[in-house]
Amino acid sequence: MEAPLVAGDGRRSLADVVPSLLASLGVVGFADRLGLKPARAVCLLLVDGLGWRSLRGHPRDAPFLTSLTEGSEPIMAGFPATTATSVATIGTGVPVGQHGIVGYTFTTPEGHLINALTWHTHVGGQRVDLRERFVPEDIQPRLTALERAAASGVRVTLAVPHVHRDSGLSRAALRGTDFQGVHTLGDLAGTALVAVSGNERSLCYAYHGDLDLLGHVYGIGSLPWRLQLAHVDRLAAAIAEGLPPGTQLVVIADHGMVTVPEEGRLDFDTEPALRAGVRLLGGDPRARYVYPEPGATDDVLATWRELIGNRAWICTRDEAIAAGWFGPVVEHHVRDRIGDLIVAARTDFAVVQSHAMPKLSRLIGHHGSLTADEQLVPLLVYRPDSD
Repeated sequence: MEAPLVAGDGRRSLADVVPSLLASLGVVGFADRLGLKPARAVCLLLVDGLGWRSLRGHPRDAPFLTSLTEGSEPIMAGFPATTATSVATIGTGVPVGQHGIVGYTFTTPEGHLINALTWHTHVGGQRVDLRERFVPEDIQPRLTALERAAASGVRVTLAVPHVHRDSGLSRAALRGTDFQGVHTLGDLAGTALVAVSGNERSLCYAYHGDLDLLGHVYGIGSLPWRLQLAHVDRLAAAIAEGLPPGTQLVVIADHGMVTVPEEGRLDFDTEPALRAGVRLLGGDPRARYVYPEPGATDDVLATWRELIGNRAWICTRDEAIAAGWFGPVVEHHVRDRIGDLIVAARTDFAVVQSHAMPKLSRLIGHHGSLTADEQLVPLLVYRPDSD
């Protein structure tokens, strides 16, 4: 079996993207680890769920993006390979151990699980908005790289769905931008092109999420997924075709995805042995945070290792931190958000919760772990003056 892929040891990752882009725009204080050429303006297109391997495996569905892979190498998503964490890594320009958005769900100081995508928790069966109780700017207090860019005179535009306006994740990770809500692919492309027009230094962060949705529902390589990939390919090509000289398009993803069959799903909610001694279960189905009851950590670790075997890497928080899973530094206030135990899937396996999260548990595609399918994401660059 493959070893866990950990961002670090000189590997390029999502934490390098925005700092490198800003360096290419001439912003002082940022280093270009990605080797980008100088530019006046950049469109950064984030395609949610577009793993490097899945893209390379479907060249006929994405001819334009595939052409950009020639001579290109993938970069690392970072752990966990999930949207909330990766968006925070991109927006701040630092790994998870420093920005603190440690997963899809993680524990709050009050002992509840916060959903970092929607910034809510469930208490007594009710969905509770946590933006006032756990202020996003306090959960992630450091200046974002986008704020630093704006302060240096770069015009920074956020071209994302309208529903993301003032969301907890946007406030935590993407603040410091001119928010431009979009509706459709054409709207996204048009907004991005307007954002990088003119003569001023500009950075546009553009986001598309439907490919990830179809990967979750139908699986990577399914007909709906392939047809959506073709739309994404046309989106990227349309932006590229409209770029003025002196600009560039950079296409990345937040994570890849693994198809998990029904027999590969272990249900926490119906397996008493898994629940014994566990206070909370967080994270993603393929990257679980286990929060045991006081004094139960060793017993829970032994039970989970026995039940799961070699289908996952299972370790303590200290072991994961020492192995660099969360980057070279884990801030003190971030440490307690991470589960005492971490379960990272290594095969087509996932730990689901059929009662607590029934919709998520029925999905086919999952992500979060340290496999190449999830960790390797594209870094594709197009410059209109390089044809």
